[in-house]
Formats: sequence, structure tokens, C-alpha cells
Amino acid sequence: MDGVLVDSGAHHREAWIALCRECGVTPPPDFWRLTIGRPAEEAVVLLVHGIDAAEARRLAELKRKHYTRLARRGVVGVTGAITFIESLARGGVPRAVATSASRRDLERVLDALGLRDRIDVAVTADDVRWGKPNPEVYLRAADELGVEPQTCMVFEDAIVGVQAARAAGMRVIGVTSAHTADELIGAGAERAVPDFDGMPWPV
Repeated sequence: MDGVLVDSGAHHREAWIALCRECGVTPPPDFWRLTIGRPAEEAVVLLVHGIDAAEARRLAELKRKHYTRLARRGVVGVTGAITFIESLARGGVPRAVATSASRRDLERVLDALGLRDRIDVAVTADDVRWGKPNPEVYLRAADELGVEPQTCMVFEDAIVGVQAARAAGMRVIGVTSAHTADELIGAGAERAVPDFDGMPWPV
């Protein structure tokens, strides 16, 4: 979702910086790369060291509150994403969102983009035990769609997301909203695009 359907990177970066400030932590220069594609509970321990699981959950929820506050500024769809999804819906292509975000954040974004009725299946961080790069979120999405993993095409902006999709046996196209094309292809994407403008189906 984030970085693929919606350009929310700035809101997430500001939310993490606000959390680190409250914890008295100076985020490293590459902190954004550590958090991309990971559930907040897993990302927070990479920024705030020496915390237990309960504290990680508390801080992850605090980060989500910061994100929700910042996201009230508005949601901006990635160029061409809405048009592409609508074309898939008209063509009867099964569609799922498999995200490291919470279901609350997912529903807010889908509502803002007008896509809630265009998505057949949504699997969030609330629905899985393991976050990306573990393939669980993608395998569950395929299962709920009723399709085989090897028939799926994934669009991912995160390196850990590309790794998760490839581990699930799926094809991947990278979206360069968070990483370069070389980084995404190096992680296993077959190619990379800046957005969905003019994206055909089949790709």
C-alpha cells in the first residue's frame, strides 16, 4: 500500500522522527531504509535499542498515532495507480493488498482513494504473525484470492517486500518511490517503474 498505492513516505518519515525525538534517540542517516516495508513493531527495535516486546508494541502504536495525525494533511495516490486498479477490476483480474500497515490505516487510505470496493482481499500487519521479508502476508493474500502464488504479480517499493514476494514464489515489479531501480532489481524484482502511468495489463 504505502509507496505503491499511496505516496505516504513523507508522513511515515516525520512520524518516525517524532517518535525518536520523544524517546531521546537521534535516528541514523539511513533510518528510513531500516523501516521501509516492515511492521512498526519490528522497525522500532531497529531505531530504539534495548526495548522488550511490550515496549516495542507501545512505541509502534505511538508511531501510528503520529502517522494518523500527519496523514490528516491528505492522501495522495501514486500516479496512475487508481486508473490501473480500476482497469484490473473491469477485466476481472483478482486484486489484493498485502501490507505491513495496520488495518485501520489501510481502510483510511482505501477510503481516501475511493478504492475500497475495487480490492477483493486485504491482508495487513494485524492479520499475520511475521512481517516482511517473511512471505506470510503474500501467501495469505494468494490463498484468500483463491489463486496459486506463482500466478501472482506483486508491485513493491520496499526491498524487504520484494524479498517477501519472491520467497512466496511470485513475480515482482518494483516501484521506485523508496528505493532505486537497481536496489529493487538487486532484491529480486524483474524490473522497476516510477509509477503506474500507462501501465498495461498483462504487464
